Amino acid sequence: MHKPLRKIVIVGGGSAGWLTAGVIAAEHSTDPNVGIEVTLIESADVAPIGVGEGTWPTMRSTLKKMGISETDFLLECDASFKQGSKFSNWRSNTNEHYYHPFTLPHGFNDTNLASFWQPYRHKVSFADAVGVQSHLGEHGLAPKQISTAEYDFYANYGYHLDAGKFAALLQKHCTTKLAVKHIIDHVTQVNSSSNGDIATITTKNNGDITGDLFIDCTGTASLLLAKHYAVPFVSTKHILFNDSALAVHVPHQDSNSPIASFTCSTAQSAGWIWDIGLPSRRGVGYTYSSRHITDVEAEKALRDYITPIMGESAAQSTKIRKIDFSPGHREKFWHKNCVAVGLSAGFIEPLEATALALIELSAKMISEQLPADREAMDLVAKRFNAKFLHRWLNIVDFLKLHYVLSKRTDSAYWREISDAEQLPDTLKEQLLLWKTRAPYHYDATHTEEMFPPASYQYILYGMDFITQPVNTKRVDESKKAQVLFAENVKQTKQLLSSLPSNRELINKIKLYGLPKI
Repeated sequence: MHKPLRKIVIVGGGSAGWLTAGVIAAEHSTDPNVGIEVTLIESADVAPIGVGEGTWPTMRSTLKKMGISETDFLLECDASFKQGSKFSNWRSNTNEHYYHPFTLPHGFNDTNLASFWQPYRHKVSFADAVGVQSHLGEHGLAPKQISTAEYDFYANYGYHLDAGKFAALLQKHCTTKLAVKHIIDHVTQVNSSSNGDIATITTKNNGDITGDLFIDCTGTASLLLAKHYAVPFVSTKHILFNDSALAVHVPHQDSNSPIASFTCSTAQSAGWIWDIGLPSRRGVGYTYSSRHITDVEAEKALRDYITPIMGESAAQSTKIRKIDFSPGHREKFWHKNCVAVGLSAGFIEPLEATALALIELSAKMISEQLPADREAMDLVAKRFNAKFLHRWLNIVDFLKLHYVLSKRTDSAYWREISDAEQLPDTLKEQLLLWKTRAPYHYDATHTEEMFPPASYQYILYGMDFITQPVNTKRVDESKKAQVLFAENVKQTKQLLSSLPSNRELINKIKLYGLPKI
């Protein structure tokens, strides 16, 4: 029980496996004499899902900590800048849209501008009134200049990226810079010790591989947590219906086509279409409920969407990939000496790009809380399970918020998914409170919440939710709010006149690179 934890074995590659390996190896000494040993095993026969193309701003600090140059990352992963999400036709299917940007409302830490914006809600959108980023999105502008140092910014950002190229970059960096051992082999058996822990992993060509901690990054197969330990799956399909996706790569019309800096999410009759801009192409897909639309009907909707981009002939003939998934998560994520990261822990749907963010958060907590020995592991596992169960429930609430506020009645899908009767109790309570006061700091009940109160504000007021607070605000607070609104207008004008387009900045980075920090 008191034997020091030295050997970490990660089963599975892709973004989950290599991000986890990189985060742990970057924080802990991988000198075999004094530190830990990180080994990643992946099968050459298993292709990654490869559609997780959106990240949160947290990815910047993750890459920086791993020692990866942002210039190298952008160029090798066909990456561009993401400043949030743009939602079209979610409210009423009348060609309307709203933004969920990555930047907090101006002055958010001191003043809750939502209350002061309400009287002007018909004149200016919430995102436009309290921040600059929605304006940048409308003009296709980048969050920084070519003279801005790597990972620094004028407007907070994450990335759009090619998931396959990202995994390849991480693999190269982890093996050449961080001393992660890489074994390409097929796992044939999982072997238990007398106390129920995993003792070894048997591989086809490399025999038994021992470890003190095993990290399951085997995707939806979940070879360790689900198949070996039979940890139950908790379905969320009764709350969030989508269980299918069609994905396609769409070339730009020409080499100078604009690159959107927001993930575009356009609501459809039985789900929504994502549209992600990369320098070389667009990643487009339709995620939908198989109970409300057939695959054939969904494919027609997707092809209709890409026809204006590609032309009729190309849109009808291009290859489309089908992905089935079961929305939900494991009952727990760390059992014995095994912890699941990525799809092996769960997946709900790609709305708000939580998949890569959960991988980052999982890897970060495993690394920071890495148990010294087996005795400490059970305590760490208990905390990990509590933290991530809360995060999964938080994701369910936040994603459901997008649907329940919709006024669409044009299909059975929208009538059912917006029905307030099947809301989680936690979200019901919050919505009741938010009728009389805007979300603010005390609505975040845990540290490192998946979504801060500001995110709830952007969705609520983007979807025309009305908060009618009691008029008890002091006069000086109102004057302070007006100053903040005016400052936002001024800053918006400055950035609109000084920032390059996404395409222009990417082209300059190809020529010159970004300044090193």
